[in-house]
Amino acid sequence: MAENNTLVVFQDKKIRRIWHNGGWHFSVVDIIAVLTEQDEYLKARKYWNKLSQRLKEEGSEVVTNCHQLKLPAADGKFYETDCANTETLFRIIQSIPSPKAEPFKQWLAKVGYERVEEIQNPELAQTRMKEIYRAKGYSEEWIEKRVRGIAIRQELTDEWNKRGVKEDNDYAILTNEISKATFGKTVDEYKKFKGLKRENLRDHMTDLELIFNMLGEASTTEIARKKDTQGFQENKSAAMKGGKIAGDARKKLELETGKDITTSENYLAEPEKNKRKLIAEK
Repeated sequence: MAENNTLVVFQDKKIRRIWHNGGWHFSVVDIIAVLTEQDEYLKARKYWNKLSQRLKEEGSEVVTNCHQLKLPAADGKFYETDCANTETLFRIIQSIPSPKAEPFKQWLAKVGYERVEEIQNPELAQTRMKEIYRAKGYSEEWIEKRVRGIAIRQELTDEWNKRGVKEDNDYAILTNEISKATFGKTVDEYKKFKGLKRENLRDHMTDLELIFNMLGEASTTEIARKKDTQGFQENKSAAMKGGKIAGDARKKLELETGKDITTSENYLAEPEKNKRKLIAEK
């Protein structure tokens, strides 16, 4: 459930991945979209369906080496998706005429090896994560909060796992309970409010939104530990209480400042660093 493990970026294109059977497995359709320069998921899916059928007819074992693994989709839910390890992907890429094939192979080999390095030295994961956010135009102030938020989120999901919450859908429900109590919106409602689709909501939060989000999740973790919550229902109650602590604090700050914490602002058109600079200059 590590948030920083689910996505990697190749030339500004996001590719979903999951750690499975001791190695990275990547979404085949996401890679097809990159290599064929397809902006729509359904078109990339149709391309993969035709390619996989042709490979089967040719007697290739490539398709049988793909695994149906659960990855997050645009609606925030997890669906079984064709995934393949680095070796299988190299063989798939050979069947796709694309000028991006060679640079993509080099990139794929690099990100596959990085996981081994990160296991041996976890600080490398944070360093690489910060580099990605810098490249996308985020300020150092924002990056520090975002990285800290990822660590708090990981701590929370680890706690849920230890306390009997195993299903991906349950994680989504509990996350929504925290979000509703903290901001008055579910994750999907918040994304619509910000004009987002497949983008990660937290990557488009302001400093204060990130802070209150962290407070809700950290409070939930602490309550779960103190109450020794077990199973989905008890952890749902803890999530609501943790989110309420953050929500009450948010409302108090809004009352004092006369300004809403939740904002429709996003960083789709203008990088966060540029927006921060404009605000500072006012």
